[in-house]
Amino acid sequence: MTSIYLSSDHPRWIPKSEADLQAAIGGGLLEETHYLDLKEAPSNKADNKELARDLASFAVDGGTLIVGIRENKDARTFELTPQPLNGLPEKVEQVARSIPDPPLNVITEVIETAPGTGYLIVHIPASPAAPHMVEGRYFGRGDKTKYRLSDAEVLRLHAQRNAAETDSLALLQKEMDTDPLRHVGEQSHLFLVAEPTAGRRDMLLELTGAPDWNSRLARLVERAHQNRELNELLRNWRFSPDLTDAHQGHRRAGGVARSSANLGDGREYAPGGLSHDEDVIELQVFENGGLRLYLTRFSDAIGTPDKPEQQLFPGAAVVLTRRLLEVLRLVAEDAGYFGNWSLAVGANRLRGRNSWRGPQSWMSLEANPRYSEDTYQEATGATLAELTSAPGAVTGRLLGPLLRSLNTQAVYDQALTEAV
Repeated sequence: MTSIYLSSDHPRWIPKSEADLQAAIGGGLLEETHYLDLKEAPSNKADNKELARDLASFAVDGGTLIVGIRENKDARTFELTPQPLNGLPEKVEQVARSIPDPPLNVITEVIETAPGTGYLIVHIPASPAAPHMVEGRYFGRGDKTKYRLSDAEVLRLHAQRNAAETDSLALLQKEMDTDPLRHVGEQSHLFLVAEPTAGRRDMLLELTGAPDWNSRLARLVERAHQNRELNELLRNWRFSPDLTDAHQGHRRAGGVARSSANLGDGREYAPGGLSHDEDVIELQVFENGGLRLYLTRFSDAIGTPDKPEQQLFPGAAVVLTRRLLEVLRLVAEDAGYFGNWSLAVGANRLRGRNSWRGPQSWMSLEANPRYSEDTYQEATGATLAELTSAPGAVTGRLLGPLLRSLNTQAVYDQALTEAV
């Protein structure tokens, strides 16, 4: 279960039963704060809108709602009021996704006291898209309750979001500038960057500093390929090399990596005299929680031997983005990190290239436009809730502009919306 912040003395409280809730009330630990609100279940449309305002207010800094605790204002205390649970988690999630603009993703957990009755804990991660609007107004949270944000506060939050995206784009540009194969061949290259926005400097030291770090990293990649629903979703867009071909371990500055055999120590290109020497894939994991994914076969020469043409593989970008988001979800859970992530994707050597659409693409009547710029870059933020329940939406924010420019978004629509 996800922990709840009560105070600096109790930063990671995890209630598992009604007795835990009662003990917290009896000990004076439960009170409405900047990070915690206590409510009864919504019962009508007005309650749903009030709930949406509460969720939007928490989305600025993150927080938790516990549904099933009522305030006794006369006694200045709280009372347990178990609620009907049937359909309640789904209702709260529907409110979060349908009323605030932009929509919110939340994490819900149930404490059941009897069949169909109990308490609902709603975690609202700090949203990288904050502030969120409800009925034309933005909301934040004060010491104990929500309030309407001023224009200045809204502008400040938008500036913070833009700054986070600028930072992730700067990290992406660094990766593109230090491309190990920038002077090799003609293929387009793909770059993915992920950074925790509030991670500890040693967030992943337990992995990167372990004597068996290489096998641990291999196991992480293996776990990212064990999601059956995700595997089914991506099965039509298989390509080579993929993450399972990154079987060689390396120490890197600030972390560790798994790469294909043609990228050696020091990230030096190491061709072996084979026909696919130019096809490199690498996953880097850093002590501070950052991850990088690098692919050199984002395009390949396709056509007749006397007239080959580099064509792009947008499916590779979709598959690797979804896989990296699954790796991030696993990393966050392993490290106990519930904060946000800054993400960016980039590609180079794109100008004049269109998409490969299979051996029968010449029969298609759909336009296959050539990309008009040499590079592509896009950034976004993501919460743990999105990595868990809406990775397709995150993928869509990262890759949507590229896929639409190539007239291929419809091909990958399910992977851009499917929760899995």
